[in-house]
Amino acid sequence: HLSVLSICSVIGWGQRSPEQVHLFRRTVECPSDWTAFNNRCFRFVADAKTWAGAEKNCMSLGGNLASVHSKEDYHQIQTLIFKASRKPSITWIGGSDAQESKIWLWSDGTPMTYTNWCPGQPNGFFRQKCIQMNYSKKVCWDDVKCSLKLPSVCVKRNSPATEAAA
Repeated sequence: HLSVLSICSVIGWGQRSPEQVHLFRRTVECPSDWTAFNNRCFRFVADAKTWAGAEKNCMSLGGNLASVHSKEDYHQIQTLIFKASRKPSITWIGGSDAQESKIWLWSDGTPMTYTNWCPGQPNGFFRQKCIQMNYSKKVCWDDVKCSLKLPSVCVKRNSPATEAAA
């Protein structure tokens, strides 16, 4: 689990006294078979499914296909895949432009602010609408037909449990 120490203070009319400072520990608890990172829980699913089948499976687990928001997220997901499969397996993540061509969206509704496309991608060749990661020796993103069957990575946010720190 992930533990973050937060400081909350009660401020009365711009004044702060030491007895009004409270420490809380926030812990993101992930279910077994899930890995905590950056306030989210990730899970590698080895069973190969179409992109839609993988998204439906993630939803049945309380999440979505993984969205990637930074290089750190990407490396964490790569590590999760490598630990499970012992190689950088080509894997579904939650990006798609199926709603509108060249408008890439994450299935969990978060904005796509980070990308890791392979050179020349996305190319939309033959209606490629979904993102696979770990493509080629560059282990980058490639747009591919959503009907391809691949393993996947799911993500979900858990409500942090808050407890007073000792």
